[in-house]
Amino acid sequence: MTAPSPASSRRVTIVGAGPAGLMAAEHLARAGHRVTVHEQMPSAGRKFLMAGRGGLNLTHSEPLALFLERYGQASGQVAPWLDAFSPADLIAWAEGLGQPTFIGSSGRIFPRAMKASPLLRAWLARLSDLGVQLRLRSRWTGWQDGQMIFDGPDGPYTQEADAALLALGGASWPRLGSDATWVTWLEALGIPVIPFRPANMGFDVNWTPRLRDGFAGQPLKAVGLTHQGRQIRGEVMISAYGIEGGGIYALSAALREAIVRDGQTSLNLDLRPDQSLDDLARRLQRPRGKDSLGNWLRKTVHLDRLSVALLHEAGPLPADPAALAQRIKCLDLVLTGTRDLSRAISSAGGIRLDAVDDNLMLTARPGVFVAGEMLDWEAPTGGYLLQASLASGVVAARGINQWLARVP
Repeated sequence: MTAPSPASSRRVTIVGAGPAGLMAAEHLARAGHRVTVHEQMPSAGRKFLMAGRGGLNLTHSEPLALFLERYGQASGQVAPWLDAFSPADLIAWAEGLGQPTFIGSSGRIFPRAMKASPLLRAWLARLSDLGVQLRLRSRWTGWQDGQMIFDGPDGPYTQEADAALLALGGASWPRLGSDATWVTWLEALGIPVIPFRPANMGFDVNWTPRLRDGFAGQPLKAVGLTHQGRQIRGEVMISAYGIEGGGIYALSAALREAIVRDGQTSLNLDLRPDQSLDDLARRLQRPRGKDSLGNWLRKTVHLDRLSVALLHEAGPLPADPAALAQRIKCLDLVLTGTRDLSRAISSAGGIRLDAVDDNLMLTARPGVFVAGEMLDWEAPTGGYLLQASLASGVVAARGINQWLARVP
């Protein structure tokens, strides 16, 4: 970094115009710093907009202790981020941008517009009013003689700064800007980076042609899922290659690691989680009469066509009511692989959390901070990803403020 300027003219360079980078820019500009955000894509927040296509899930309303569990092994490091910028803070921030929110039936929190674009437009307008400069098509290519180098529309140039924040994202959806090209430059400085792996992704299942051709794209709603003793409720989507959806994403880290270790793993489905095994067995004792098997199962235990097809995937259906009830409550699917990182919703891996201090400054590069998915943490969908990304931007911005205040 260049020598610090007087406090009245501090310059901060941010690389990456995603949620973490833009949130840091807002806080730093409010603190009076001159902030420039560099983004290699032609527009800001592309992955943010992609996330909002199905309804922008901002955060979640569950208690904080349960919320933190969603971050797995990184929960201890993420906890201070949420102290700095909590779900309540996120809601207040969104509503301050003219985007009122509501809590869905699942506990997830959304903007009433159910889109990312209105919020992003208001946010960018606010940043412009605060004096934040946004340089698009400006690709960071590393350091030279202590200065950051960028490749812009008019060729390479350098950017002087008193502090810098890297918020370039992970390695999922590279066509939206998160291409992880930064890994080589940081590793050359001795900064440890955990190899990226897919997160919140689908898994391969060897479906029969009957199920694959007849039911791809159809959902299983509110089923029970169990993997290695962990039980959840969620929605599952059948795809031509296998299985995906919110319920799968909640278990994706453990499913992925099991496949890496063992080559495959078993996921248990409970197709009727609100009915007991005994109740199902009792209902299945009713005479079938002239009904087809599918109609009989629909009438007696309320199974739809997809559920019946899944039961057939495990082999011929048992004639014994107790055995059939057992299959309905305990249907095993063998997952044989993960979908490609480039198609995952997010990624695991990145800069090791012990390579940054509590303010998210790189210990090997004083004055350079990191936020968002560049860091080695992961979380399921449901608001947890966006919440932590935004919160890390707040933590990094506060850290930069403290750094600039200490250095003359």
